[in-house]
Amino acid sequence: MNIYEKLMGIQQELKAPKGNFNNFGKYKYRSAEDILEAVKPLLAKYKTVLLINDEVKSISDTAGNKGRYYVEATVTLIDVEKGEKVSSKALAREEESKKGMDGSQVTGGASSYARKYALNGLFAIDDTKDSDYTNTSGNKQQMAGIQPNVPNQQTNSNLPRCSVCG
Repeated sequence: MNIYEKLMGIQQELKAPKGNFNNFGKYKYRSAEDILEAVKPLLAKYKTVLLINDEVKSISDTAGNKGRYYVEATVTLIDVEKGEKVSSKALAREEESKKGMDGSQVTGGASSYARKYALNGLFAIDDTKDSDYTNTSGNKQQMAGIQPNVPNQQTNSNLPRCSVCG
């Protein structure tokens, strides 16, 4: 089996339920930890390992204004038999400040969010019904640097778009 066949098997078998509940918003959600807990037995079954790395990046807007900080999470699935690899990346923007959190907690929150969406991308976990996608408060979408489409944007869909890269 090559790495893509192994990934396909993991994607087909992975069940990552939404094991957490947000009392304020009254919705269920899954965390990166929930996904990792669910995928570990499949990693062993398919003789693969998962590596997760973060990189903090400063990204300026197109006018050259002061950059915002983003955490870029990279999730890499490695076939231990052949050494083949496949990766997925996701970005999450740090808030400039968040009440009740110090700088390391703000970065940690952005890291968790980016990791969750990198895992979602690699393992084809559909979050379109998750609160992170449907939440209208904008907190999570803003944290990820995602904003809803603006009517004047040239696009073929109504999917959220990254405010940095489109």
